[in-house]
This record gives sequence, C-alpha cells and structure tokens, in this order.
Amino acid sequence: MLQGAQKSVTIQSPYLVMTKDALALFRDMVRRGIEVRICTNSLASTDNLQAFSGYQKQRQTLLKSGIKIYEFKPDPAHKRDLIERYKKLEKGAPIFAIHAKTMVVDSKTLFVGTFNFDPRSMNLNTEVGVLIDDPLLARQVEKSIERDMEPGNSWNAATDKPDRFAPAAKRRKVKLWKALPMTAIL
Repeated sequence: MLQGAQKSVTIQSPYLVMTKDALALFRDMVRRGIEVRICTNSLASTDNLQAFSGYQKQRQTLLKSGIKIYEFKPDPAHKRDLIERYKKLEKGAPIFAIHAKTMVVDSKTLFVGTFNFDPRSMNLNTEVGVLIDDPLLARQVEKSIERDMEPGNSWNAATDKPDRFAPAAKRRKVKLWKALPMTAIL
C-alpha cells in the first residue's frame, strides 16, 4: 500500500521506531514527492520510555529524510472537547497521549489496527489490522489526525524541541534507556 502512494501518507502511532527497511521506504516516498506526516507521542506524553528512547535516537535522521513529525502534547488544546465527551475525566484529567494506530494513504485508503510503528510489532507481537478503501472514512480519520497535529495539540519535532517540555526526571530516564543496547527489541 505504501509503495503505491501517489500524494500523501498520514500516520498516527504511539511509538515510532523505524527499521532500516521502513526508513528506506519512507525516504524513497519523500524523494518521489509524497508528503509523509506522522503524529506520535512526545516525551512529555509517552507511557513507554524504552520505545521513546529508540525514536529519540532516530528523530534527527527521520526529520532529515523529509518526514514531518508532530509530537502530541500531554495537555492538548482540544482537551476540553475530549473531556466533555467523557465526563469522568473532569475530576482528574490524565496526561493525554496517543494510542491510535492509523494510517491514511492518498486521503482514500485507511489502515486501522493494533500495529505500532516499531520493530516489536513487526517482529515479536501478533498484530492485526484492516485496510479500508473508503475515501470518505479515510478523509475523516485523516482530519482527526491533522487536528492532533495542530500547534495547540502537538509540537513540531523539527522546530519546537519538544523534549524540553518533559519533566527532568523523565528526560534522565530516557537518557539511560537510550544508552542501553535495546534497538533490536524496541
């Protein structure tokens, strides 16, 4: 599906750790003029520091390849809208994070599943997903991802230096995880 993309690929995944093959595929797409946008968790919002450490090691490489990355804020601007839909959250709003695993290709084909964009999902876990060829539904999901990418809801990984917004303790912990030889199991 990705190799057949003509204009755009929009992805939302809580974890973003690319294999060499995936990075090569995305670099090729960008070289062919395909816009690739990914919304993932920031260090401030992630619940998985090990996976984030793998992403952090790759972030500059991904950005230099032309991929546009947006890191979700733990206190997004559209938090009020989300809380209004789930009244229980008013009493103690949690840190907001992304857990969706969706991809839209050319605003017409949609993937929804359990597949995280990381080697664990590719090599270790049993994952499922569905491809849906429905331009209306695909565009609705893409608009939802785009909303999460807006400046009030996400930081631009290329310009905002999002790690600085995470608590110091979280920054120290991810630095430790980054130092460990875990790439193969992320």
